[in-house]
Amino acid sequence: MTTLWDTTGSAVVKELAAQRRTGGAVLSGVALTLVVVADEARVGEAEEAATQAAESHPCRILVVVRRQIDAPAPRLDAEVLIGGRLGPGEAVVMRMYGRLGLHAESVVLPLLAADAPVVAWWHAAPPDKLATDALAVFADRRITDSSIPEDSLAALRTRATDFAPGDTDLAWTRCTSWRAILASTVDAVAGRRGEPVEITGGLIEGDPANASAQLLGGWLSSRTGRPIAVEAGGRVPGASGVDSVVLQLDQKEEVRIQADRRGGATISQPFRPDATVALPDRALGDLLSEELRRLDCDEPYQEALEVTTGVTGLAKRSPEREHQWFDPAEEDNGARPRKRAAKGGKDS
Repeated sequence: MTTLWDTTGSAVVKELAAQRRTGGAVLSGVALTLVVVADEARVGEAEEAATQAAESHPCRILVVVRRQIDAPAPRLDAEVLIGGRLGPGEAVVMRMYGRLGLHAESVVLPLLAADAPVVAWWHAAPPDKLATDALAVFADRRITDSSIPEDSLAALRTRATDFAPGDTDLAWTRCTSWRAILASTVDAVAGRRGEPVEITGGLIEGDPANASAQLLGGWLSSRTGRPIAVEAGGRVPGASGVDSVVLQLDQKEEVRIQADRRGGATISQPFRPDATVALPDRALGDLLSEELRRLDCDEPYQEALEVTTGVTGLAKRSPEREHQWFDPAEEDNGARPRKRAAKGGKDS
């Protein structure tokens, strides 16, 4: 690892190339560039998650930490690693001070892996409008986490208002296990009957203020065409915020999945004995790795977000964003963000 204090973007590029030559490393088979935007307090978590995700998806990791935007002078401190604590690949951790943090793309763009997709992940509260961050404009896929803000449901509404195809949220990823168990259970009932199953209603018990629980309800509602509400339950500890799900089926049958406190769930369905499946809370790196498996639009998430927030027409939006310049030092920024001519894409 090499640490460059008060450096420049070109010096970081040269150091990365020098380390590659000195160490005899050849970067091949890189699936993507992962740009991580993190608060200083969350850098450790972000690095650990990105390292775990890189084990399944070889990538160049670029960590951006915006510190002290109001610092009087711009400054860049960078750590350049090859085969270090961030895995066997190439990684750069950049701490930006002063107004350089408002132009992070000027340092990040030259560091992108050639001819590889770009995924941007905010392990911090993202801007209300992602287009105000140039890192989101040139990214092919954008990952946020609505569980980080104090008001998760307001964060979901913000993400729906600002949605563009290619956006996703780790609050959605946290309910993947529940969605898989529910789908397989209903399929098992259909297999027993030898015919499709109609879901006539249902209920989720858990934390109504949890974004993952609400997105699970939105997904069930969009799939079944029936309103599936989230009501306060016994609060079994878990990041998904879900205690149990009950689905009413045609032919007066019912299935129930009940979480327990041991990282599992009990499945109850007609004419079969209860079964227990694993349902542990997943590590942040596992969630991130799941989202890196796809670069296209996540249509189930889009539909669940529509139902959850009531914001419609998400599928008709353009996947490209036009960069809107945002300067927190300007008082009228929130009312009149200035637009740049460049649009989404790596050449912006």
